[in-house]
Amino acid sequence: MLETLINVALFTTLVITALAIVRRRRLFTIVMLSGVFSLLSALLFVSMDAVDVAFTEAAVGAGISTVLMLATLALTPRFEERSSHSAALPLFVVFVTGAALFYGTLDMPHFGDPNAPAQTHVAPEYLQQSPHEIGVPNVVTAILASYRGFDTLGETAVVFTAAVGVLLLLSGLFRRPRKRDEPEEEDR
Repeated sequence: MLETLINVALFTTLVITALAIVRRRRLFTIVMLSGVFSLLSALLFVSMDAVDVAFTEAAVGAGISTVLMLATLALTPRFEERSSHSAALPLFVVFVTGAALFYGTLDMPHFGDPNAPAQTHVAPEYLQQSPHEIGVPNVVTAILASYRGFDTLGETAVVFTAAVGVLLLLSGLFRRPRKRDEPEEEDR
């Protein structure tokens, strides 16, 4: 019961944050609220026991994306310009996409269903075999490090590449702008 209340509270806060993002015009506020949205998403993933996804969301969504957007804001105007066209087409696309996503979830098993295929075929195999095959007592660690090792390596590579990209962007952002007639340092 308490877990359900926590999930509902986090999801409600996510919706409120999303609505606040849509209503704002100051880009700095939008970036900050987007970081809050990512952190709330990470908390929701933790409450659903998806810690690896929560870590990636916190690192990429709240960390790297927020820093990258703040660096972008240093190069752009402070306020968003008013749109001159109607929002009917984007709204239509959002509703069609939402309907397609909803339709795609109709045949999924219910949340926490003990008779779901993942619970009846894959999970018992991991729980029984991982201590003998891998030799690690923690099943989650065994799955992430061994059975899903390439996937975990890929996630780590994505986070590392994003961090390096942000550092490269930030290193170029804080350089002193060169005057037109001023030669570059290596030309001196």
